[in-house]
Amino acid sequence: MADFKKKKLGDLLKEAGLVTELQIVEALSLKKQDQKLGDLLVDQGYITEKQLLDALEIKLKLKSVSLYQYPIDLSVLELVTKDFARSKLLLPIKKENTRLIVAMNDPLDFYAIEEIEFSTGYVVQPVIATQDDLLQTINRLYDSKEVNIDYIEGEDAPAVRIFNQLLETGVSLRASDIHLDQTERHVSVRYRVDGLLRNERPLPKTLMNSLVARIKIIAGLDVTETRLPQDGRISTNILGKRVNLRVSTLPTIFGEKIVLRILDISNMFRKVEDIGLEKDVLANYQKLIAQPSGLILLTGPTGSGKTSTLYGSINELNHPESNIITIEDPVEYQIEGINQVQVNTQIGLTFAQGLRSVLRQDPNIIMVGEIRDRETAENSVRAALTGHLVFSTLHTNSAIEAIPRLLDMGIESYLIVSAISGIVAQRLVKTICKECAETRKATPVEKEIFERRNQTIDTITFTKGCDACRHTGYRGRMAIHELIVITDDIKELMMNKASIQEIKQHVKEQGIRFLIDDGLIKVKAGKTTLEEVLRVASINE
Repeated sequence: MADFKKKKLGDLLKEAGLVTELQIVEALSLKKQDQKLGDLLVDQGYITEKQLLDALEIKLKLKSVSLYQYPIDLSVLELVTKDFARSKLLLPIKKENTRLIVAMNDPLDFYAIEEIEFSTGYVVQPVIATQDDLLQTINRLYDSKEVNIDYIEGEDAPAVRIFNQLLETGVSLRASDIHLDQTERHVSVRYRVDGLLRNERPLPKTLMNSLVARIKIIAGLDVTETRLPQDGRISTNILGKRVNLRVSTLPTIFGEKIVLRILDISNMFRKVEDIGLEKDVLANYQKLIAQPSGLILLTGPTGSGKTSTLYGSINELNHPESNIITIEDPVEYQIEGINQVQVNTQIGLTFAQGLRSVLRQDPNIIMVGEIRDRETAENSVRAALTGHLVFSTLHTNSAIEAIPRLLDMGIESYLIVSAISGIVAQRLVKTICKECAETRKATPVEKEIFERRNQTIDTITFTKGCDACRHTGYRGRMAIHELIVITDDIKELMMNKASIQEIKQHVKEQGIRFLIDDGLIKVKAGKTTLEEVLRVASINE
């Protein structure tokens, strides 16, 4: 048995001055089955994971390790099963005579320690590692071991297991996409995490045929068709989460490329409050979507989170007394109580055709996935003018630019003026890792950037990188927004054919915050970095 006394985590954290008894009681009142106190306190924001692990390290006099860089003895993996390692968040990493060094997220899990000691005969010496570091390393090492076994078995190897391994790793990494790229000699596996593709271990080329066949079968695709692109869907449970997958295949010179888009239902916005709007903007947006009719547009490039904002908006309005119908390409999240229509251009079911049919279904609220052409734009505008609340998206660089885009599509200005209620522009920026965040004094250049937007700043939050964020300094993404409510003054400017610059100057004088301004507010709050905001928004807006 480990040579430190059995102590309670709550007592250790109180001794370290990190939490109070009241906070512990409040956290325990929200406890779910098998959820640990440390995870509860981190989830509730009372402490960070780094504070938790630092306290354990100091009070228990244990070392912490970075598995990302640690030379792990692969032979000790045989001593603990993958399921046990994942469920208990631990990993054997080294043998020292009669001792077994085990990296643990919770070194106070004495039942797990006793079970390992009983089954192996070694004395367990715990060291501390972060949850993400453990999960990612467990998946990487055990998956690699199992894939090697499959490689030896050859073509008849179980593709089911490999597929599950890929999904488990993707969910653990919080990836949005998994890319399987065939090369001449192997299969490259890449995960898109926080918007950037990350290489993981390659797969043997001999496994790809059975893996592709497996994916196609459960996605409802034609297994025999290898010359044309195909799209499908999969719904499954991964690591206790309900996950929808969007599957896309593409023939290349070395074989089919597969991309799996991971749609984690647990991360979907449930309410408008979850979108990340500042309080005053949130209040204005909630007033906007509470109106019985009008056209609300979301703008931004592909991958800026427009669909997530749309889902959060219609989910907030999802009540039995409202008939909500969506037309999407594709339907990403399935929401109970909402009628969702999948666009199918091969049979003539376009956005425009779907919208015409939807209007015969007595809807209160309509969501059109994207306005791509004049017919869809006209139908959306007319639906808004005939008493419906319509949500849709446009690919423009700013909220204001949605107006000339509709004009370019041939929509009369008086119709646009009458229909549009508000326009939201948004971009995604990476969020700072809380575990390694530090503050420093703002430089003169940084202060000058804030002053140009009528803001001030004294300190800047920055990161050094740690095990939790795999030394990137970032964990997760968030949106920055600009909201323009179409007031009577703006409508008058539009009717008088005012230029976009004139309208932009007017909304600026009215105190409307643009993307850059919202981004700087989030920099000041320590949520993201100035570099991230300037990557997606212009200081000269």
